[in-house]
Amino acid sequence: MNTWQEDRPSGGGSSYGRGDGAGSYGPGGGAAAEPPLPPSLNPRGPGAQRRPQGGYGAQPGYPPRPGAAPQGMGIPAQPAPGAVPPGPVPPGAVPPGAVPPPARPAAGGTANPRWPRRRKIKVAALAVAGALLVTGVGTYFWADAKLNHENTLASYPGRPPAGKGTNWLIVGSDSRDGLTDAQKDAMHTGTDTGKRSDSMMILHIGDHGNTLMSVPRDSWVPIPQHLNTNGNGKTIPATTSKINSAFNNGGGPLLVQTIESNTGIHIDHYAEIGFAGFVGIVDSVGGVNMCVDKDISDQDSGLNLKAGCHTLNGTQSLAFVRQRHQMADQDLGRMRNQQKFLSALAKQAASPATLLNPFTFYPLVSSGLGTLIVDNDTGLTDLGSFFLAMKGISGGSGKTVTVPIGNPNFRAPDGESALKWDPVKSKEVFDAFKNDTPVPDVK
Repeated sequence: MNTWQEDRPSGGGSSYGRGDGAGSYGPGGGAAAEPPLPPSLNPRGPGAQRRPQGGYGAQPGYPPRPGAAPQGMGIPAQPAPGAVPPGPVPPGAVPPGAVPPPARPAAGGTANPRWPRRRKIKVAALAVAGALLVTGVGTYFWADAKLNHENTLASYPGRPPAGKGTNWLIVGSDSRDGLTDAQKDAMHTGTDTGKRSDSMMILHIGDHGNTLMSVPRDSWVPIPQHLNTNGNGKTIPATTSKINSAFNNGGGPLLVQTIESNTGIHIDHYAEIGFAGFVGIVDSVGGVNMCVDKDISDQDSGLNLKAGCHTLNGTQSLAFVRQRHQMADQDLGRMRNQQKFLSALAKQAASPATLLNPFTFYPLVSSGLGTLIVDNDTGLTDLGSFFLAMKGISGGSGKTVTVPIGNPNFRAPDGESALKWDPVKSKEVFDAFKNDTPVPDVK
Protein backbone atom coordinates (compact mmCIF):
# COMPACT_ATOMS: atom_id res chain seq x y z
CA MET A 1 0.00 0.00 0.00
CA ASN A 2 1.28 3.41 -1.02
CA THR A 3 2.07 5.56 1.96
CA TRP A 4 1.39 8.86 0.01
CA GLN A 5 -2.36 8.23 0.11
CA GLU A 6 -2.58 8.15 3.85
CA ASP A 7 -2.98 11.92 4.11
CA ARG A 8 -6.07 12.07 1.73
CA PRO A 9 -9.25 13.35 3.39
CA SER A 10 -12.04 10.88 3.72
CA GLY A 11 -15.05 11.01 1.41
CA GLY A 12 -13.73 8.97 -1.46
CA GLY A 13 -13.76 11.90 -3.84
CA SER A 14 -11.06 11.93 -6.44
CA SER A 15 -9.01 15.00 -7.09
CA TYR A 16 -7.62 13.75 -10.31
CA GLY A 17 -7.47 16.42 -12.88
CA ARG A 18 -7.06 19.40 -10.54
CA GLY A 19 -3.95 21.34 -11.18
CA ASP A 20 -3.87 23.29 -7.93
CA GLY A 21 -3.92 20.35 -5.52
CA ALA A 22 -7.21 21.51 -4.03
CA GLY A 23 -9.92 19.10 -3.04
CA SER A 24 -12.51 18.32 -5.64
CA TYR A 25 -15.51 19.04 -3.52
CA GLY A 26 -16.55 20.19 -0.10
CA PRO A 27 -17.56 23.54 1.18
CA GLY A 28 -15.73 26.05 -0.86
CA GLY A 29 -13.67 23.24 -2.27
CA GLY A 30 -11.74 23.27 0.96
CA ALA A 31 -10.21 19.81 0.96
CA ALA A 32 -6.57 19.52 1.96
CA ALA A 33 -3.99 19.81 -0.78
CA GLU A 34 -2.85 16.50 -2.11
CA PRO A 35 0.91 16.04 -2.49
CA PRO A 36 2.18 15.18 -5.93
CA LEU A 37 3.22 11.63 -6.73
CA PRO A 38 6.82 10.77 -6.35
CA PRO A 39 8.46 10.70 -9.76
CA SER A 40 9.23 7.05 -9.38
CA LEU A 41 5.56 6.18 -8.81
CA ASN A 42 4.10 8.43 -11.52
CA PRO A 43 2.68 6.16 -14.22
CA ARG A 44 3.31 8.83 -16.82
CA GLY A 45 6.92 8.80 -16.12
CA PRO A 46 9.31 11.21 -14.50
CA GLY A 47 8.53 14.86 -15.24
CA ALA A 48 4.90 14.29 -16.34
CA GLN A 49 2.36 16.81 -15.13
CA ARG A 50 -1.19 16.36 -14.04
CA ARG A 51 -3.88 17.23 -16.51
CA PRO A 52 -5.07 20.82 -16.23
CA GLN A 53 -8.31 21.49 -14.43
CA GLY A 54 -11.47 21.38 -16.45
CA GLY A 55 -11.08 17.96 -17.96
CA TYR A 56 -9.61 16.88 -21.23
CA GLY A 57 -8.78 19.73 -23.52
CA ALA A 58 -8.77 22.51 -20.89
CA GLN A 59 -5.99 25.00 -21.19
CA PRO A 60 -3.68 25.82 -18.31
CA GLY A 61 -4.26 29.13 -16.61
CA TYR A 62 -8.01 29.36 -17.36
CA PRO A 63 -10.22 29.44 -14.27
CA PRO A 64 -13.09 26.98 -14.05
CA ARG A 65 -16.48 28.08 -15.49
CA PRO A 66 -18.51 29.82 -12.77
CA GLY A 67 -20.89 27.40 -11.14
CA ALA A 68 -19.42 24.37 -12.86
CA ALA A 69 -18.51 21.27 -10.91
CA PRO A 70 -15.05 19.82 -11.25
CA GLN A 71 -14.75 17.20 -13.90
CA GLY A 72 -13.32 14.16 -12.19
CA MET A 73 -12.89 10.74 -13.49
CA GLY A 74 -16.42 9.35 -14.04
CA ILE A 75 -18.04 11.96 -11.79
CA PRO A 76 -20.79 13.98 -13.59
CA ALA A 77 -20.86 17.77 -13.38
CA GLN A 78 -22.80 19.13 -10.44
CA PRO A 79 -24.77 22.38 -10.44
CA ALA A 80 -23.32 25.29 -8.57
CA PRO A 81 -24.85 26.18 -5.22
CA GLY A 82 -28.14 28.07 -5.76
CA ALA A 83 -28.40 27.16 -9.48
CA VAL A 84 -31.75 26.02 -10.89
CA PRO A 85 -31.58 22.32 -11.71
CA PRO A 86 -32.08 21.54 -15.41
CA GLY A 87 -35.57 20.56 -16.50
CA PRO A 88 -37.84 20.54 -19.56
CA VAL A 89 -37.40 23.64 -21.75
CA PRO A 90 -40.71 25.62 -22.05
CA PRO A 91 -42.01 26.27 -25.61
CA GLY A 92 -40.32 29.29 -27.11
CA ALA A 93 -37.60 29.40 -24.43
CA VAL A 94 -33.91 29.34 -25.28
CA PRO A 95 -32.13 26.17 -23.99
CA PRO A 96 -29.14 26.77 -21.68
CA GLY A 97 -26.00 27.42 -23.67
CA ALA A 98 -27.87 27.92 -26.99
CA VAL A 99 -27.44 31.08 -29.08
CA PRO A 100 -30.72 33.05 -28.98
CA PRO A 101 -32.27 33.93 -32.41
CA PRO A 102 -32.22 37.56 -33.57
CA ALA A 103 -35.13 39.60 -32.28
CA ARG A 104 -37.96 40.27 -34.78
CA PRO A 105 -38.52 43.90 -35.72
CA ALA A 106 -41.42 45.65 -34.09
CA ALA A 107 -44.45 46.64 -36.16
CA GLY A 108 -43.55 49.33 -38.64
CA GLY A 109 -39.88 48.28 -38.63
CA THR A 110 -37.61 48.54 -41.63
CA ALA A 111 -36.85 44.87 -42.13
CA ASN A 112 -38.07 43.50 -45.49
CA PRO A 113 -40.60 40.68 -45.11
CA ARG A 114 -40.93 38.02 -47.77
CA TRP A 115 -43.60 40.06 -49.74
CA PRO A 116 -43.00 43.76 -49.03
CA ARG A 117 -46.00 46.05 -49.27
CA ARG A 118 -44.49 47.90 -52.22
CA ARG A 119 -44.08 44.64 -54.12
CA LYS A 120 -47.67 43.67 -53.39
CA ILE A 121 -48.86 47.01 -54.77
CA LYS A 122 -46.80 46.52 -57.93
CA VAL A 123 -48.11 43.01 -58.45
CA ALA A 124 -51.70 44.18 -57.93
CA ALA A 125 -51.20 47.08 -60.36
CA LEU A 126 -49.75 44.75 -62.99
CA ALA A 127 -52.66 42.36 -62.53
CA VAL A 128 -55.20 45.18 -63.00
CA ALA A 129 -53.32 46.51 -66.04
CA GLY A 130 -53.24 43.04 -67.54
CA ALA A 131 -56.96 42.56 -66.98
CA LEU A 132 -57.72 45.93 -68.56
CA LEU A 133 -55.49 45.13 -71.52
CA VAL A 134 -57.19 41.79 -72.12
CA THR A 135 -60.62 43.42 -71.77
CA GLY A 136 -59.67 46.27 -74.09
CA VAL A 137 -58.26 43.99 -76.77
CA GLY A 138 -61.29 41.73 -76.56
CA THR A 139 -63.66 44.69 -76.76
CA TYR A 140 -61.79 46.08 -79.75
CA PHE A 141 -62.10 42.89 -81.78
CA TRP A 142 -65.71 42.43 -80.68
CA ALA A 143 -66.61 45.96 -81.77
CA ASP A 144 -64.63 45.73 -85.01
CA ALA A 145 -66.53 42.55 -85.89
CA LYS A 146 -69.78 44.52 -85.61
CA LEU A 147 -68.88 46.74 -88.57
CA ASN A 148 -70.47 46.00 -91.92
CA HIS A 149 -67.86 46.56 -94.63
CA GLU A 150 -68.71 47.14 -98.27
CA ASN A 151 -66.54 47.96 -101.26
CA THR A 152 -67.93 51.47 -101.68
CA LEU A 153 -64.64 53.12 -102.65
CA ALA A 154 -63.91 51.09 -105.76
CA SER A 155 -61.47 52.57 -108.22
CA TYR A 156 -62.63 53.83 -111.63
CA PRO A 157 -61.06 55.71 -114.53
CA GLY A 158 -60.63 59.41 -113.86
CA ARG A 159 -61.05 59.22 -110.08
CA PRO A 160 -59.66 62.35 -108.33
CA PRO A 161 -56.34 61.76 -106.56
CA ALA A 162 -56.16 61.82 -102.79
CA GLY A 163 -55.82 65.33 -101.43
CA LYS A 164 -54.65 66.72 -98.11
CA GLY A 165 -56.59 65.90 -94.96
CA THR A 166 -59.27 63.24 -94.68
CA ASN A 167 -62.74 63.35 -96.24
CA TRP A 168 -65.72 61.31 -95.08
CA LEU A 169 -68.96 60.84 -97.02
CA ILE A 170 -71.78 60.38 -94.48
CA VAL A 171 -75.07 59.04 -95.78
CA GLY A 172 -78.32 58.73 -93.89
CA SER A 173 -80.56 56.32 -95.73
CA ASP A 174 -84.29 55.71 -95.37
CA SER A 175 -83.75 51.97 -95.08
CA ARG A 176 -86.44 50.38 -92.91
CA ASP A 177 -84.41 47.21 -92.34
CA GLY A 178 -84.64 46.12 -88.72
CA LEU A 179 -87.90 47.95 -87.99
CA THR A 180 -91.11 46.16 -87.07
CA ASP A 181 -94.44 47.23 -88.54
CA ALA A 182 -95.34 48.84 -85.22
CA GLN A 183 -92.09 50.83 -85.24
CA LYS A 184 -92.69 51.96 -88.81
CA ASP A 185 -96.11 53.27 -87.80
CA ALA A 186 -94.73 55.00 -84.69
CA MET A 187 -91.90 56.62 -86.64
CA HIS A 188 -94.02 57.60 -89.64
CA THR A 189 -91.45 56.04 -91.98
CA GLY A 190 -93.87 54.37 -94.40
CA THR A 191 -93.41 50.87 -95.70
CA ASP A 192 -91.22 51.38 -98.76
CA THR A 193 -88.62 48.71 -99.42
CA GLY A 194 -85.04 49.26 -100.47
CA LYS A 195 -83.20 52.43 -99.47
CA ARG A 196 -82.86 55.97 -100.67
CA SER A 197 -80.56 58.73 -99.45
CA ASP A 198 -82.22 60.88 -96.83
CA SER A 199 -79.20 63.07 -96.15
CA MET A 200 -75.62 63.46 -97.45
CA MET A 201 -72.71 65.24 -95.79
CA ILE A 202 -68.97 65.52 -96.39
CA LEU A 203 -66.78 65.85 -93.30
CA HIS A 204 -63.30 67.27 -93.89
CA ILE A 205 -60.69 66.66 -91.15
CA GLY A 206 -57.60 68.79 -91.70
CA ASP A 207 -54.97 71.10 -90.28
CA HIS A 208 -57.11 74.22 -90.72
CA GLY A 209 -60.09 73.01 -88.72
CA ASN A 210 -62.79 70.48 -89.44
CA THR A 211 -65.71 71.31 -91.70
CA LEU A 212 -69.04 69.55 -92.16
CA MET A 213 -70.67 70.29 -95.51
CA SER A 214 -74.21 69.24 -96.41
CA VAL A 215 -75.02 68.20 -99.96
CA PRO A 216 -78.69 68.84 -100.87
CA ARG A 217 -80.29 65.59 -102.01
CA ASP A 218 -82.19 67.45 -104.77
CA SER A 219 -78.97 68.82 -106.32
CA TRP A 220 -79.19 68.62 -110.12
CA VAL A 221 -75.91 67.06 -111.26
CA PRO A 222 -74.43 64.72 -113.90
CA ILE A 223 -74.50 61.05 -112.89
CA PRO A 224 -71.93 58.68 -114.45
CA GLN A 225 -72.77 55.55 -116.38
CA HIS A 226 -73.40 52.68 -114.00
CA LEU A 227 -74.98 49.30 -113.44
CA ASN A 228 -78.53 49.31 -112.14
CA THR A 229 -78.13 47.43 -108.85
CA ASN A 230 -81.84 47.63 -108.00
CA GLY A 231 -83.08 46.15 -111.25
CA ASN A 232 -81.81 43.66 -113.78
CA GLY A 233 -78.17 44.73 -113.57
CA LYS A 234 -78.18 46.43 -116.97
CA THR A 235 -75.90 49.34 -117.71
CA ILE A 236 -77.58 52.72 -117.32
CA PRO A 237 -75.97 55.44 -119.48
CA ALA A 238 -74.70 58.68 -118.03
CA THR A 239 -77.44 61.20 -117.37
CA THR A 240 -78.27 64.31 -115.37
CA SER A 241 -80.62 63.97 -112.45
CA LYS A 242 -81.05 64.60 -108.76
CA ILE A 243 -78.02 63.44 -106.82
CA ASN A 244 -80.05 61.14 -104.57
CA SER A 245 -80.99 59.03 -107.59
CA ALA A 246 -77.33 57.93 -107.74
CA PHE A 247 -77.75 56.28 -104.35
CA ASN A 248 -81.16 54.90 -105.27
CA ASN A 249 -79.89 53.24 -108.45
CA GLY A 250 -76.26 52.37 -107.66
CA GLY A 251 -75.93 52.42 -103.88
CA GLY A 252 -72.83 53.68 -102.11
CA PRO A 253 -70.31 53.09 -104.92
CA LEU A 254 -72.27 55.15 -107.47
CA LEU A 255 -72.97 57.91 -104.95
CA VAL A 256 -69.26 58.16 -104.12
CA GLN A 257 -68.35 58.33 -107.81
CA THR A 258 -71.03 60.98 -108.42
CA ILE A 259 -69.82 63.12 -105.49
CA GLU A 260 -66.18 62.83 -106.51
CA SER A 261 -66.76 63.56 -110.19
CA ASN A 262 -68.86 66.66 -109.45
CA THR A 263 -66.73 68.14 -106.66
CA GLY A 264 -63.22 66.88 -107.38
CA ILE A 265 -62.99 65.85 -103.71
CA HIS A 266 -61.40 62.45 -103.10
CA ILE A 267 -63.50 60.48 -100.59
CA ASP A 268 -61.29 58.60 -98.10
CA HIS A 269 -63.99 56.98 -95.95
CA TYR A 270 -67.66 56.14 -96.27
CA ALA A 271 -70.26 55.72 -93.51
CA GLU A 272 -73.95 54.91 -94.00
CA ILE A 273 -76.69 54.37 -91.43
CA GLY A 274 -80.40 53.61 -91.72
CA PHE A 275 -83.40 54.51 -89.62
CA ALA A 276 -83.08 51.61 -87.20
CA GLY A 277 -79.41 52.25 -86.52
CA PHE A 278 -79.99 55.97 -86.02
CA VAL A 279 -82.73 55.39 -83.47
CA GLY A 280 -80.64 52.75 -81.69
CA ILE A 281 -77.63 55.05 -81.31
CA VAL A 282 -79.70 57.88 -79.85
CA ASP A 283 -81.44 55.60 -77.36
CA SER A 284 -78.19 53.92 -76.31
CA VAL A 285 -76.64 57.26 -75.26
CA GLY A 286 -79.75 58.23 -73.31
CA GLY A 287 -81.13 60.76 -75.78
CA VAL A 288 -79.76 63.97 -77.25
CA ASN A 289 -80.40 67.48 -75.95
CA MET A 290 -81.82 69.84 -78.54
CA CYS A 291 -83.35 73.30 -78.31
CA VAL A 292 -85.99 74.70 -80.69
CA ASP A 293 -86.99 78.32 -80.90
CA LYS A 294 -90.65 77.70 -81.74
CA ASP A 295 -93.32 75.04 -81.48
CA ILE A 296 -93.10 72.20 -84.01
CA SER A 297 -96.06 70.13 -85.10
CA ASP A 298 -95.29 68.14 -88.24
CA GLN A 299 -97.84 65.56 -89.33
CA ASP A 300 -95.59 63.86 -91.88
CA SER A 301 -92.71 63.14 -89.48
CA GLY A 302 -94.89 62.89 -86.37
CA LEU A 303 -92.81 65.45 -84.45
CA ASN A 304 -94.55 67.54 -81.81
CA LEU A 305 -92.36 69.78 -79.66
CA LYS A 306 -92.90 72.95 -77.68
CA ALA A 307 -90.41 75.78 -77.92
CA GLY A 308 -87.49 75.24 -75.55
CA CYS A 309 -84.91 72.55 -74.82
CA HIS A 310 -85.69 68.85 -74.84
CA THR A 311 -83.93 65.51 -74.49
CA LEU A 312 -85.04 63.70 -77.63
CA ASN A 313 -85.26 59.92 -77.69
CA GLY A 314 -84.54 57.88 -80.81
CA THR A 315 -87.99 58.19 -82.38
CA GLN A 316 -88.22 61.94 -81.70
CA SER A 317 -84.70 62.46 -83.04
CA LEU A 318 -85.50 60.69 -86.28
CA ALA A 319 -88.57 62.89 -86.73
CA PHE A 320 -86.49 65.99 -85.93
CA VAL A 321 -83.90 65.36 -88.67
CA ARG A 322 -86.57 64.43 -91.23
CA GLN A 323 -89.14 67.22 -90.73
CA ARG A 324 -88.98 70.20 -93.11
CA HIS A 325 -92.47 71.43 -93.86
CA GLN A 326 -92.48 74.18 -91.24
CA MET A 327 -89.33 75.78 -92.63
CA ALA A 328 -89.32 78.50 -95.21
CA ASP A 329 -86.45 76.97 -97.19
CA GLN A 330 -87.71 73.39 -96.75
CA ASP A 331 -84.81 71.04 -97.54
CA LEU A 332 -82.08 73.57 -96.76
CA GLY A 333 -83.58 74.20 -93.32
CA ARG A 334 -83.78 70.47 -92.72
CA MET A 335 -80.05 70.13 -93.52
CA ARG A 336 -79.22 72.73 -90.89
CA ASN A 337 -81.14 70.69 -88.34
CA GLN A 338 -79.30 67.57 -89.44
CA GLN A 339 -75.91 69.23 -89.02
CA LYS A 340 -76.86 70.57 -85.62
CA PHE A 341 -78.21 67.23 -84.44
CA LEU A 342 -75.33 65.11 -85.78
CA SER A 343 -72.80 67.32 -84.00
CA ALA A 344 -74.75 67.08 -80.73
CA LEU A 345 -75.05 63.30 -81.10
CA ALA A 346 -71.32 62.90 -81.73
CA LYS A 347 -70.55 65.05 -78.68
CA GLN A 348 -72.77 62.87 -76.52
CA ALA A 349 -71.43 59.59 -77.94
CA ALA A 350 -67.77 60.62 -77.54
CA SER A 351 -68.17 61.91 -73.98
CA PRO A 352 -66.38 60.06 -71.10
CA ALA A 353 -69.76 59.48 -69.46
CA THR A 354 -70.72 57.33 -72.46
CA LEU A 355 -67.42 55.66 -73.34
CA LEU A 356 -66.41 54.77 -69.77
CA ASN A 357 -69.82 53.45 -68.77
CA PRO A 358 -70.30 49.84 -69.93
CA PHE A 359 -74.08 50.23 -69.65
CA THR A 360 -74.00 52.87 -72.40
CA PHE A 361 -70.84 51.94 -74.31
CA TYR A 362 -71.75 48.35 -75.18
CA PRO A 363 -75.33 49.16 -76.25
CA LEU A 364 -73.93 52.04 -78.32
CA VAL A 365 -71.49 49.73 -80.08
CA SER A 366 -74.03 46.97 -80.52
CA SER A 367 -76.86 49.13 -81.85
CA GLY A 368 -74.76 51.66 -83.74
CA LEU A 369 -71.98 49.63 -85.30
CA GLY A 370 -74.30 46.72 -85.98
CA THR A 371 -76.27 48.81 -88.46
CA LEU A 372 -73.41 50.98 -89.74
CA ILE A 373 -72.04 50.35 -93.23
CA VAL A 374 -68.47 51.50 -93.88
CA ASP A 375 -65.90 51.06 -96.62
CA ASN A 376 -63.46 48.17 -96.50
CA ASP A 377 -60.59 50.28 -95.17
CA THR A 378 -62.45 51.85 -92.23
CA GLY A 379 -61.68 50.54 -88.76
CA LEU A 380 -62.47 51.54 -85.20
CA THR A 381 -59.57 53.99 -85.00
CA ASP A 382 -60.91 55.78 -88.08
CA LEU A 383 -64.36 55.97 -86.52
CA GLY A 384 -62.78 57.33 -83.35
CA SER A 385 -61.21 60.17 -85.36
CA PHE A 386 -64.56 60.76 -87.04
CA PHE A 387 -66.44 61.14 -83.73
CA LEU A 388 -63.75 63.36 -82.24
CA ALA A 389 -63.90 65.64 -85.29
CA MET A 390 -67.68 65.86 -85.05
CA LYS A 391 -67.41 66.55 -81.34
CA GLY A 392 -64.99 69.37 -82.11
CA ILE A 393 -67.42 70.91 -84.58
CA SER A 394 -70.13 70.83 -81.93
CA GLY A 395 -67.73 72.46 -79.46
CA GLY A 396 -67.01 75.36 -81.80
CA SER A 397 -63.59 74.30 -83.15
CA GLY A 398 -64.98 73.64 -86.63
CA LYS A 399 -67.65 74.94 -88.94
CA THR A 400 -70.70 73.79 -90.88
CA VAL A 401 -71.53 74.84 -94.43
CA THR A 402 -73.82 73.85 -97.29
CA VAL A 403 -72.83 73.56 -100.92
CA PRO A 404 -73.44 77.10 -102.24
CA ILE A 405 -76.71 77.21 -104.19
CA GLY A 406 -77.10 79.22 -107.41
CA ASN A 407 -80.73 78.39 -108.23
CA PRO A 408 -82.87 76.89 -105.44
CA ASN A 409 -85.98 76.69 -107.67
CA PHE A 410 -84.66 74.95 -110.72
CA ARG A 411 -87.25 73.07 -112.75
CA ALA A 412 -86.05 69.83 -114.23
CA PRO A 413 -87.12 68.79 -117.77
CA ASP A 414 -89.63 66.38 -116.23
CA GLY A 415 -91.15 69.23 -114.19
CA GLU A 416 -89.67 68.20 -110.84
CA SER A 417 -88.33 70.82 -108.48
CA ALA A 418 -84.55 70.70 -108.02
CA LEU A 419 -81.68 73.05 -107.25
CA LYS A 420 -78.40 73.91 -108.92
CA TRP A 421 -75.07 74.74 -107.32
CA ASP A 422 -73.35 78.09 -107.73
CA PRO A 423 -70.44 77.13 -110.02
CA VAL A 424 -67.98 79.76 -108.72
CA LYS A 425 -68.67 79.71 -104.99
CA SER A 426 -69.04 75.97 -104.80
CA LYS A 427 -65.65 75.51 -106.52
CA GLU A 428 -64.02 77.70 -103.85
CA VAL A 429 -65.36 75.42 -101.14
CA PHE A 430 -64.44 72.24 -102.99
CA ASP A 431 -60.88 73.47 -103.58
CA ALA A 432 -60.48 74.23 -99.87
CA PHE A 433 -61.50 70.65 -99.08
CA LYS A 434 -59.05 69.25 -101.66
CA ASN A 435 -56.09 71.40 -100.59
CA ASP A 436 -56.84 71.51 -96.85
CA THR A 437 -57.02 75.28 -96.76
CA PRO A 438 -59.45 77.43 -94.74
CA VAL A 439 -62.98 77.09 -96.08
CA PRO A 440 -64.33 80.47 -97.23
CA ASP A 441 -67.57 81.84 -95.78
CA VAL A 442 -69.79 81.65 -98.83
CA LYS A 443 -73.55 81.22 -99.18
